[in-house]
Amino acid sequence: MFYKNISLSVSFFWKKSINFVADNKELTSMDIKEYALEAAELLGQLIATPSISREETKAADLLFEQMQKWGLQPQREGNNVWAVAPNYDAAKETVLLNAHIDTVKPVSTWTRDPFKPQWEGDRLYGLGSNDCGGGLVSLLQVFRMLTSHSSSFAFQYNLIYLASCEEEVSGKDGIVRALPLLPRVDVAIVGEPTGMQPAIAEKGLMVIDGYAHGVSGHAARNEGVNAIYEALDDLLWLRDYRFEKVSPLLGPTKMTVTVVEAGTQHNVVPDTLHFILDVRPNEYYQNEELFSFLCQHVKKCELKARSFRLHSSSIDDKHPLVQRCLSLGLQPFGSPTLSDQALMPFPSFKLGPGQSSRSHSADEYVCLSEIEDAIGKYLQIL
Repeated sequence: MFYKNISLSVSFFWKKSINFVADNKELTSMDIKEYALEAAELLGQLIATPSISREETKAADLLFEQMQKWGLQPQREGNNVWAVAPNYDAAKETVLLNAHIDTVKPVSTWTRDPFKPQWEGDRLYGLGSNDCGGGLVSLLQVFRMLTSHSSSFAFQYNLIYLASCEEEVSGKDGIVRALPLLPRVDVAIVGEPTGMQPAIAEKGLMVIDGYAHGVSGHAARNEGVNAIYEALDDLLWLRDYRFEKVSPLLGPTKMTVTVVEAGTQHNVVPDTLHFILDVRPNEYYQNEELFSFLCQHVKKCELKARSFRLHSSSIDDKHPLVQRCLSLGLQPFGSPTLSDQALMPFPSFKLGPGQSSRSHSADEYVCLSEIEDAIGKYLQIL
């Protein structure tokens, strides 16, 4: 099997032993290592099964079938796959373990086949290995371990595992399609790559289209109204304005003009200009509030927001799961990148193996030691 080959080619050691007692059976670091090897085998299969956003069907098939083999009784809606731990009790609180199965398209600078899992020492290379395959398979193994080894676990709280799709495009058939079909969720751990440090807040996203209008004319004569000049003062204001409320975790709300389009040829005064504004709000601003404010201060341009739904998200640092992270020496931080947390109507935080800096990059990889470490830390936290 694939994971047996891994064990021959990778050498790493636990810096400290993790012992987890369930049903009078102790799960040791050696048990965790075996689960990590199986997780890596599954991740290799997923890498070899292209799952670019909105094209995740085969990867969802693979995950569903593997969960069936492990006796986890998976359910499915579209390309979202989930399982609810046995002995669900609606009177108890529920923890959701979530990660996404989709990937971005591979960039042109890959030096390897992005769909061929390749091991070099501790590293597994392949598209989606870091974002967020490592978290996907680690959380699945933790769900499997907790539900398989402990009958007493179900009496403490409910547990759900959800592998969602279309995260990279915030698609309508992703997590928003699955959440209404799940039991009530009280808190979620999202397996995005954070170096296994808890990201207890993340910035939101609002994309705005701006339009300036003029009157076309011949550039050689003093005629027409140049839409570029009409937009200049507004573009400069957008560049220079600073929002007052600065988050200790996320820093300031940031907005950036990322695209400007105008004109047809050199001798025609342009009558329209289109620009795109990328807005990244911290937890102190709601998207609707920001949009209203911008409309009041932009004088010549018309603004249209594509969506208001991707809000900034955060979890109280006094939440028991966050406090548990602190007790283990983990360091909370704020994340500038967006995830499915923006679509969750309940508290959540990101915690997963790998590094955000590797995401969406050429020759993406995750380490087997990171997967093993993640499984151990998730067990300690839960």
